[in-house]
Amino acid sequence: MNLRPVIISFYLLLFLSLAAGAGVFFLQTRREYNQLILAEAESRRQLVAAQEKLHEQERILDRLRNDPSFVEMSIRRRLGYAKPDEMIFRFESSGEVDLRRDEGIRPERRTP
Repeated sequence: MNLRPVIISFYLLLFLSLAAGAGVFFLQTRREYNQLILAEAESRRQLVAAQEKLHEQERILDRLRNDPSFVEMSIRRRLGYAKPDEMIFRFESSGEVDLRRDEGIRPERRTP
């Protein structure tokens, strides 16, 4: 009996099995690589957005440090402060809810 064809068939089957395993491993690695590329692109977009926000905040901080009129405007807008002889009128917008609805809309006097 001749064993040569059996041995060749065994080695051929072993080689094809290893090639198929390597192919599957390569495809999984390629998919993972593509996912990492997408994650990197998203991270870069987030980085650009964060850098733009940082630049804007640095500009505002610089104005707060060096521009008294900007400081006054910011305090008036955010805290609702007014000079002693001024009156503040607040109007309810369509999207905002006024927690003082029962009191009605009336002018407020505030001093810093």
